[in-house]
Amino acid sequence: MKRSPVPSVVLDSVRESLVSSSGGLLLREVIGVCGLGRGLSAALSPWRPGRAVHDPGKVLLDVATAVALGGDCLADLAAVRAQPTLFGAVASDPTVSRLFALLAGDVDEAVAAIRAARASARAAVWARRRPLPGTPGTRDGGGQVIVDIDATLVTAHSDKEHAEPTFKKGFGFAPMCTFVDHGEHGTGETLGIDLRPGNASPWNSADHLTALDNALVQLPAHERGQVLVRADTGACSKVFLHKITDLGLDYSIGFQAQDTVKAAIETIPEQAWRAALDGDGEPREGAQVAELTAWMPAPVTQNRASRPGPKNWPHGMRVIARRERPHPGAQLRLTDHNGWRITCFATNTKGPGWTLATLEVRHRQRARCEDRIRCLKDTGLRNLPFHGYNQNRIWVEIVALAADLLAWTQTLAFEEHEPARRWEPKRLRFRLLSVAGRIIHTARRKRLRLPHDWPWNHLIDTGWTSLRTT
Repeated sequence: MKRSPVPSVVLDSVRESLVSSSGGLLLREVIGVCGLGRGLSAALSPWRPGRAVHDPGKVLLDVATAVALGGDCLADLAAVRAQPTLFGAVASDPTVSRLFALLAGDVDEAVAAIRAARASARAAVWARRRPLPGTPGTRDGGGQVIVDIDATLVTAHSDKEHAEPTFKKGFGFAPMCTFVDHGEHGTGETLGIDLRPGNASPWNSADHLTALDNALVQLPAHERGQVLVRADTGACSKVFLHKITDLGLDYSIGFQAQDTVKAAIETIPEQAWRAALDGDGEPREGAQVAELTAWMPAPVTQNRASRPGPKNWPHGMRVIARRERPHPGAQLRLTDHNGWRITCFATNTKGPGWTLATLEVRHRQRARCEDRIRCLKDTGLRNLPFHGYNQNRIWVEIVALAADLLAWTQTLAFEEHEPARRWEPKRLRFRLLSVAGRIIHTARRKRLRLPHDWPWNHLIDTGWTSLRTT
């Protein structure tokens, strides 16, 4: 009989004092570095009862830490509570529930306070190590701050407050999310999650305006002048593009391929098309780009009182098209021309170096926004745990806090070209955050010891050193 190469192991009923989330030490250090703990305590002080033992800011940070470590409901706070030597005293489940109910009773002010604390912490992180390439304060040379806006759907598995049927035949909520794109050497930061009922339209211009206002407030003040707003066709409204133009910002917004685009495609000469590029700057086989602005028919001005707001597109808007042969089996649309799949976007970016192909690549990189949404759903957004809508509004702020903690840890702990800076939450947790360790007491100090042969010990060591010295 062949013997098993794995030695037999049985469970011992004796327990030891271990830390099951040793990598959480990096999260705790980031909280101290950026001042998030102090900021939340000050911001939420109006909601602290006079005889309360637990500070509301600390309670929300503990919940955010649990979510960052992989939890998706308040009961998962038990994992943080079980490690007091690492995370300190943690409130009980009833105390946390009472705090959520208290904040939900004054939800607009509570959300504003939490977001103000996040904005202050973000400014501290960016002052310590800017997560974007290029020179801050400049639009050229890679200094642009790209803000992505997109809506997503969150399924509700019970009849929660304001859960509604969605346009994709589901049931739940349709939050509007905004992110900062860190580029090819990083992940991204969550600037805001605005919870909406499931029947909210992805083309609602008022929601896009609110999302943009909330996103700009989250950025450090000196970074707001070189913002590029990037979104899909749901954000392509005259009022939204006029708002961006009036703020002096750039935009790259998906443009609906309607009759005016179809007329321009049929009119534009063949020599106007140029080779498209892939993400590495190499020619993309079977894809071409062209500017349609000069060939688009003059728009018909609508003066009906039922259509408030701007009647025409903003001055300086360019419409750029990309055509590519669709993959086998793909169904052509009415706006496709001679077998080409046509997609368009609008932008106001001009200047040296911004060729049509470069602008098109920049817009296509909006797909990273989908990665950020997937990461949010791996960090507490997949299922909203409360029945009450206001409690769930507080929960999505916790999700944003947890996502920021993970992104800030990667930004501050690792250099730009370190692969760990691009890891998504699942991989970050598995390799760095969930490693077990032992806390020992020696020379009047507490020390955390990691396993001998953990493959990613060097990253934890490097991250700890960087957080302590950067």
